[in-house]
Amino acid sequence: MAADDLKRNRKSLVHKARYALRHPGRVPAHLRRALRDAVLRVKHRDHVAYYRAVMASDAARSAEAAVGGGPSVDRWTWIGKMQFDYLVEHGLRPEHRLLEIGCGNLRAGRLFIDHLEAGHYHGIDISPDILLAAQRTLVSQGLRAKTPHLTLVDNLTFDFLPDAHFDVVHAHSVFSHSPLHVIEECFAHVGRVLAPGGHFDFTFDRTEGKEHQVLREDFYYRTQTLVELAAQHGLSARFMADWEDKPHGQSKIRITHAPKDSRTESLLPEPRVSEVRRTVGA
Repeated sequence: MAADDLKRNRKSLVHKARYALRHPGRVPAHLRRALRDAVLRVKHRDHVAYYRAVMASDAARSAEAAVGGGPSVDRWTWIGKMQFDYLVEHGLRPEHRLLEIGCGNLRAGRLFIDHLEAGHYHGIDISPDILLAAQRTLVSQGLRAKTPHLTLVDNLTFDFLPDAHFDVVHAHSVFSHSPLHVIEECFAHVGRVLAPGGHFDFTFDRTEGKEHQVLREDFYYRTQTLVELAAQHGLSARFMADWEDKPHGQSKIRITHAPKDSRTESLLPEPRVSEVRRTVGA
C-alpha cells in the first residue's frame, strides 16, 4: 500500500469529489449503496443488525460478492487460498482447532475444513443467508464428512464456546466493517476461548491519518489504537509485517495472551510498507 493511501480520509468530501472525477462510471453504484445504507440505518440502529441487513442485500445478488469476492468466483477462490496459505505457513496443523469469525460462505473455510481433522473447524457469522450459502459450499466441495460446526451469532462474546479450546482464531475482513465497540467486545472475550500458546489473527483497514468510517460499512483504524485496546484486555498484539507483502488491501494483527510482565509500549513494532504491495480490497 502506498504511503499516501495510509493518510487518505475516504470520508472527506474532497476525496469523494476527486474519486468521482477519476472514476465517473462508479458514481451510480456508490449512490445506490449510499441510499440503501441510509434506509438500513433508519431501520436498524444496532450495528450488528444493520450489517446483517447489508449482508442480506448483498447475498441476494451474489454470495461471493457479499463476502468480498466480487462477481468473480476466481477472485473469491484466490482470496480464500491466500488466507489459508498464510495460516499454514504460520504453523496451522491438522490437529489444531480453529474458530473463524465471519466465516461467510467458506471462502477460506472450505480449505481450513479440508486441512483440519474432523470436527476441528468452527465457523460463526451474523448472516443466516451467508450460512445457508456456506452449507451449499460444504456439499459442493464434498466436506460433509469433516463435520464442521457453523453457528449463527449476534455478538462476539463467544458465550456458547468452551474455555481455552481454539489454537487459532481467525477473522478476515471483519473488523474492517466493525465500529470500535464491536472490536472491543471481541477482545474482551476472545482470550477465554483461546488455548494457551494459541493466536488470533485479524485483518483491518489501516490508516496513519485520522481514523474514520465510510457509510458505516468501512472502518479505518490506526494500528496503535487496536494494539492498545487489546492490551486493556490482557492481550498482546503484534503487527504482522509479512502480511504486507501479500497482494491484499488490508493489514493484519496477531493477538496472543500477554505475558504478565509485558508492557504496551513493547507490543507495537513499526509497520513496514511494501513498495511492491498491490491493493485489491477485501
